[in-house]
Amino acid sequence: MSDTPAPDLKPSFRSDVTVQLVKHSASDTDVLWAARVSTAGEQSLDELSKDPERSRGLINYLMRDRHGSPFEHNSMTFFISAPIFVFREFMRHRVGWSYNEESGRYRELQPVFYVPGADRKLVQQGRPGKYEFVEGSEEQRELTARTLENTYTQAYEAYQEMLAGGVAREVARAALPVGLYSSMYATCNARSLMNFLSLRTQHELATVPSFPQREIEMVGQEMEAHWAELMPLTYAAFNKNGRVGP
Repeated sequence: MSDTPAPDLKPSFRSDVTVQLVKHSASDTDVLWAARVSTAGEQSLDELSKDPERSRGLINYLMRDRHGSPFEHNSMTFFISAPIFVFREFMRHRVGWSYNEESGRYRELQPVFYVPGADRKLVQQGRPGKYEFVEGSEEQRELTARTLENTYTQAYEAYQEMLAGGVAREVARAALPVGLYSSMYATCNARSLMNFLSLRTQHELATVPSFPQREIEMVGQEMEAHWAELMPLTYAAFNKNGRVGP
């Protein structure tokens, strides 16, 4: 593997995220056989062939009374491309999650950087613990885009200069900002995802308010859409009971 950087790599800028469901073993039936083993033992295997719709009430009961372990017997793996600062927030979620991220030690990092889109609110108002975000002016939006793009370009030029000078990738990457896009696989179960969504998304049905950074919320919303298709009864119960992780 060569340490020589690719020639003429120019920074590109984006404001979106990528979330792909690449693998899963997840259905509402998984919740039912896991729950019914408590009272039915081996007869709980009968749930594997039954329509989970007939047990919608059980799923809602488990969610309402926060019997969480039956929601762990499933798996979803997502491919995610997002700014590094989003991944640093992701790593705060450790229980029920597994991660493998692109490595700046083993490959030359590509010059793709985050610049907020037109719908990203830029200005924070209020005191800590009681603040809100507002749109901001066109001047602030132009300042943000120009400053970030200039900073990213200079940082990536410095990174390439060090690589060209023979500096190891794991050292040269220190010049790069957290607005650089990275990629990872993240694997979770429905219970760990619900806990994530309860903290990293805002929703009108949530009984406990959350104040996530917008960029990680973008990722969470896309993961939620995939999960809702896989486990519609569990998803409905999650919303019905205030979007509190069991």
